[in-house]
Formats: sequence, structure tokens, C-alpha cells
Amino acid sequence: MRKKPNITWAKAVQVRPTLQSHPASASDVSDGNAPDLKIEWPPLATILIPVRSGPVRPHVNAPASANTGSEPEKTEAPMIAPQLTARESASAQQETNQSLSIAEKNLVATRGKDLNPTQSDLVSKIKGFLKDAREAAQAGDWTQARSLAKKAQVLSEELAASL
Repeated sequence: MRKKPNITWAKAVQVRPTLQSHPASASDVSDGNAPDLKIEWPPLATILIPVRSGPVRPHVNAPASANTGSEPEKTEAPMIAPQLTARESASAQQETNQSLSIAEKNLVATRGKDLNPTQSDLVSKIKGFLKDAREAAQAGDWTQARSLAKKAQVLSEELAASL
């Protein structure tokens, strides 16, 4: 067990240490010069200081909505689709329908079979692509519909090959 100190901490702060004198030995520095201590400063390039390239963006509260009902106002995102000629549109529609039928045929082949988790994940992705392709086709966006149907077709062919 340790003994309690005789001095309280409040008084210990006020106490200054005193140097004790002792006889000089051969190992002491006889010149009285202090040893050279080399201080290595880090290069200034390593210190990172963030620099703003422009003024601080002001904080603006969102404007109050005119709709005071309990449901938020739904706004459709504008769709940007390239304008297709009649021939390109008919071609895209035909390719979309062909890819959709191939993907659906491959999905029907998987019904009733035991699928591993990877195959089940592929089935859900294919169904999602088919649904999105049909929605794009109903909206008249044949470029998007063709792209989504093609993705569904490729995944369904991969699924059929893995069975």
C-alpha cells in the first residue's frame, strides 16, 4: 500500500523543484555545454489546409408547398428520349417484343425447378427488367424498352444455361 503524500494537491501546484548539488564525476559534461539536439520539422507540403475555391453556399430553406393536404405532391420526372423515325421506332418495337418473348420463354422453363440463391436472384432481376420494359413500351419510349428487354433476354439466357 502506498502512503498518502504529506502535501495536498492545492499546495503541490505552488511548490517549485529545487536542484540538488552533487559532486561532478568524469561522466558529466565538463564544458558545461548542453548536448546538441537536432529537431526535425515536418516539411510544409505535408500539412494539409483546406482551401475554398469559391464562396460558401448559402443555406436556403425549402419553399413552402401550396399543397396543404396530407399527401405530398407527386411530380413526374421529365423524360428525355431521342426522336426516332417511324422505321427506327418499328424496328425497336419489333426487337423489344422479340427479346420479351425470349426472356419469358426462358423464365417459363425455370418454373417448378429447384433454384440456388444465385439463380433465384437472376429470376427476380429478369422479372424486374421485364416489368420496366413493358412500362417503357406503354409510355412509348421504345429505345428504353428495347434496352431493358435486351437485358432481360441476356440474363434469361444465362439462367437457362445454368440449369
